[in-house]
Amino acid sequence: MSLGRFTPRTRDVIALATAVALSLSACHASDRSSSGANLDSVHVKLKLIATLEQPLAIAIRPHDPALYVAERTGRVVAIRHGHVDPDPVLDLSGEVSLGAEQGLLGTVFSPDGRFLYVDYTDVNGDTHVTEFQMKKGRIDVGSRRDVLFVAQPYTNHNGGGLAFGPDGYLYIGLGDGGSGGDPQGNGQSLSTLLGKILRISPRPSGDLPYTVPQDNPFVQTPGARPEIWAYGLRNPWRFSFDRTHGDLWIGDVGQSAWEEVDLEPGGSRGGENFGWNVMEGNHEYGDAPRTADTIPPIYEYPHGDGSCVVTGGYVYRGRAIPALLGAYVFGDFCRGRLEAIRVAGGEVVEHRFLGPEVQNLSSFGEDGSGELYALSLSGGVYRLAPTPS
Repeated sequence: MSLGRFTPRTRDVIALATAVALSLSACHASDRSSSGANLDSVHVKLKLIATLEQPLAIAIRPHDPALYVAERTGRVVAIRHGHVDPDPVLDLSGEVSLGAEQGLLGTVFSPDGRFLYVDYTDVNGDTHVTEFQMKKGRIDVGSRRDVLFVAQPYTNHNGGGLAFGPDGYLYIGLGDGGSGGDPQGNGQSLSTLLGKILRISPRPSGDLPYTVPQDNPFVQTPGARPEIWAYGLRNPWRFSFDRTHGDLWIGDVGQSAWEEVDLEPGGSRGGENFGWNVMEGNHEYGDAPRTADTIPPIYEYPHGDGSCVVTGGYVYRGRAIPALLGAYVFGDFCRGRLEAIRVAGGEVVEHRFLGPEVQNLSSFGEDGSGELYALSLSGGVYRLAPTPS
């Protein structure tokens, strides 16, 4: 679809509504994330619980103690009570492409546990979000159904994150299509799903494989894709919801100079423009000037010290590490250092490297109790655990 009828006035109205909503909720969202102790009092270690083949994502199912881990090479495996089940839950090994940023990239269960969703790139490099029904604790392979297909113009920036929000809808992360610098301008275009976070109900609606919520921000915008929830993203590789307050935290991978963490307060009506490819973090990128509707990152950091790719994480809501409560835990793929930030008044007021490092830090996960896990593309699945001060 074309953006020919998407007028500057339409964009300004949406931007104004977004800005007002954010100004009313941002302080509340950021203040409530700072409920724990000073981060200097946090002492953590990593406990290896399993070694897998290129683990990239963790999913949990209601009333099920297992951790379901997606391996980039195409399998979903279950870890139960510290042991990996001998048979995979799902095996798509022959169906995924394995270029540098391709593969089985994300997985999540529906809130009621009836369906498993996976995000993967097929042998042609295109994105699929596919649904499988669970029956008696096992995948019903015959129930397979494609929910979403997105053609990918390049091999990189595929996104891949999946998460159900507190509203019960499925959020899907898609990169800008790849290459470098967003040559197709997808990040700022509302006529494409690339460079976005989408919000859908993944269940069929008539002849359609999914349903678009009618309160999505661009449903009434001519020329815009109604599935879009937020835009201006380069590669939102990992994003998550704060399970207590519903804030959406996004680790958006930068181009060549800056990595960023974006924050959408719980209760937002969506429509945020996080800036790419006009901005890289807080910095103008290319020749286009910054627009008034751009939402700056809550945190950014530069390359130059060996950092390369932000790996978005979770707000800690577990009980094992009380001093970490309410802090956002994340890291960088290349440096591998686990980090945490607290925010108040709409800005970061505390940042600390927590000590442990994970080689090739690919992702984070959260179990049913709010405890956090760090995943290494080299194979390790680790649980964050307290250490004596």
